[in-house]
Amino acid sequence: MSMPPAAAPPAVKKHLTSSILLWVRSDQPRQTGMDYWKGPHSGIISATPGLEEYRQIHLAEHNPGRWPATDGVETSIPVDRKIDGVAEVTFKSVLAPSQGRKQTKLAYQDEINVFRRTLLYAGPPNSSRWYDVAGPGEKVGSRVMVYLRRRDGAGAGEFRRFVKTQLVPALAGTGVLKELRTQTFLPWIEKLWDTPNVAHDNPHDQRFHASLILGFTDTAARDAFFTGNVIQDMSHQLAPLVSAIHAYDVTAALTYVKNGDILPHYQE
Repeated sequence: MSMPPAAAPPAVKKHLTSSILLWVRSDQPRQTGMDYWKGPHSGIISATPGLEEYRQIHLAEHNPGRWPATDGVETSIPVDRKIDGVAEVTFKSVLAPSQGRKQTKLAYQDEINVFRRTLLYAGPPNSSRWYDVAGPGEKVGSRVMVYLRRRDGAGAGEFRRFVKTQLVPALAGTGVLKELRTQTFLPWIEKLWDTPNVAHDNPHDQRFHASLILGFTDTAARDAFFTGNVIQDMSHQLAPLVSAIHAYDVTAALTYVKNGDILPHYQE
């Protein structure tokens, strides 16, 4: 059974984006690491040639999992794998990643100053999609970042089609979202981001295959969405395809590079 027909998907912009999941060092206060990432480390990444956008997604320290309990699906976020933040790096073109090797080397060297584990998830061109769901002048006051783990036995193609043709129209059709971004990932490969002195352990049963960023007007709209009937219907439809849905509260989404330009100060 599929979700009920929803309105046609909104206008979409397709991109090439890599996401780096980040865990700050545990031998110093968490806020010290988050501040260093927000400050000195951001300057290294922002200076990378060929970027269309660079955004930091800061996740709340207390994140047990906002997605409602769903039979057969892990919705409680394990404490030992709870992510601290995500770096979203969107490139101008397929060739752009090769232009930033010098800055990437600097990033490699600097990671040990702030992170204890980093995992890069990449997708093919056009697999990062930003949907036009906000009306004129509407702002995002609250965000949730959702990671999906495909169930063993579920086909990758079937999973991607569900996200694109079922999940996205259903989410957009609620009319409550002010931001909707999705990514579907290629199989995880450690060598794509094998930085020195930082852990990259990512067991098969802990890997993710897609992400969603859901933006709301405010926390009240967010809370109403995650306790309503629509989310329950989505959970039932997702359950045959996914083994985990980890929904993180976002404390800040900071943009350092926008439309190819380095901003003089990050935008929230």
